[in-house]
Amino acid sequence: MANDTDLPAGATCSDAEWRSRLTPQQYRVLREHGTERPGSSALNYEKRDGTFRCAACGHALFSSDTKYESGSGWPSFFAPLPGGVATSADDSHGMRRIEVHCANCQGHLGHVFPDGPRPTGERYCMNGLALDFIPAA
Repeated sequence: MANDTDLPAGATCSDAEWRSRLTPQQYRVLREHGTERPGSSALNYEKRDGTFRCAACGHALFSSDTKYESGSGWPSFFAPLPGGVATSADDSHGMRRIEVHCANCQGHLGHVFPDGPRPTGERYCMNGLALDFIPAA
């Protein structure tokens, strides 16, 4: 990750600032709504206790307690942390999906689908490039 400090709540950056904070691959996912190749993220295999944060601004998004192996090729969670994410309709690619983005900086994280495990039945399918993992102390 290119950024070394968290952005305060509601902070915004110019395009040039985002480009300096993020790697080119992170910028493509977080700011241009890109998608990484399935199976390409080391976070697919992360099993430690901790918190998954937005790679752009450091905002806490998901607890490791909600991570599970979905078989999709992307890090998946059945619930976000309170106030962690926001959603919006995504009608790209000829279908309707629900986009998930960081509630703080609006960075694109991935999509949520209604085929997850209990207790929520939701699968938050996230791009690993959009996340940083912070192990529990």
